[in-house]
Amino acid sequence: MTRPTLAYVLDPRFPGGTSAAVAAELAVTTRLARTSVHGLSGGMFKGQTAAPVLADRLDDLGLRLSWDSPVIGADMILLHNPSFLRLEQQIATRMICRDLVVITHENFLRPGDVPGFDVAHCLDLIARASLSTRRWLAPVSPYNRAGVERWLSITGNPDGWKLLPWDWFNICEFAPPDPMAQARAPRDRRGRLSRPGPEKFPSLDDLDLCFPPHASANVILGADRLMDGGFAQPHWQLHRFGTLPVADFFDRIDFMVYFTAPTWRESFGRVLAEAVGAGKVVLTDPATAQPFGAGVIACTPSEVDAIIAHLVAQPDLYAQQVRRGQERLTSFSGAEFARWFTDFQRPRQEHAA
Repeated sequence: MTRPTLAYVLDPRFPGGTSAAVAAELAVTTRLARTSVHGLSGGMFKGQTAAPVLADRLDDLGLRLSWDSPVIGADMILLHNPSFLRLEQQIATRMICRDLVVITHENFLRPGDVPGFDVAHCLDLIARASLSTRRWLAPVSPYNRAGVERWLSITGNPDGWKLLPWDWFNICEFAPPDPMAQARAPRDRRGRLSRPGPEKFPSLDDLDLCFPPHASANVILGADRLMDGGFAQPHWQLHRFGTLPVADFFDRIDFMVYFTAPTWRESFGRVLAEAVGAGKVVLTDPATAQPFGAGVIACTPSEVDAIIAHLVAQPDLYAQQVRRGQERLTSFSGAEFARWFTDFQRPRQEHAA
């Protein structure tokens, strides 16, 4: 049987997790399907330059990025992160496919059932611009799925979307950590990495709890808003987003401490997977930790100090936690993604044949 055709549709200018997730996914799906990549130039971002991580992957794979194609046709169309359509009034592109899969990177609901964006508007634009046999919503994590399910129940699902029965997880395959570095006893070196948006950061009181004066290092990458607002502590090492190579950032820390504003949660937390892949112990809130099971420590900011002190005092426990995290990442491998992606395709190919 010939390989199916697969079309990616997204705004490729997305910084951070969406572009990184698509880049990792393309390395797998291009081996399974005849793949094309299409950019829609929505109003959220400027220019027509893809995010560097995605541009590099497209170059590696020899794929051309097509902007604002009049018509996109494929067996399956994958539309990543529909939130980029929030400012649009229509989609000029027409999408024709058997299966239309919308991957819901952005949470539909924030804590308290507050809409994360105008979901109904974005999905309605997609529905009106597409002709497909089936329309799927594909959550990226258990927390993300719960929000999508809740949103569907609140709205009554007017466009008849189907919920994909499994999570469209981020592929998380990273270079293994330096074994010599992992053999050394950990120090109380803490850090956080995120885009500088206000939703990505907890309160200043919680930042003080997570990054106290007695820590050996407190490295905050993505601290643009803190720096611009004059919020700084002498024991904080503040760096603007993108000014410190990620590998260098991880070399400077032993613990990734990551909390966000109480009104916002990560849908998957790819940056946490990157930290785990770099051989670091990660501490975060229970909802954000959920996809990683025991591989990430779930806690509150007030508990961070005692947990880190305990692991620094007992290096063998630190090493065990690092191994738990590494083992958990195998659930997000390219091979696992390829297995269920192929299973998802097969019965529909046979039915179409």
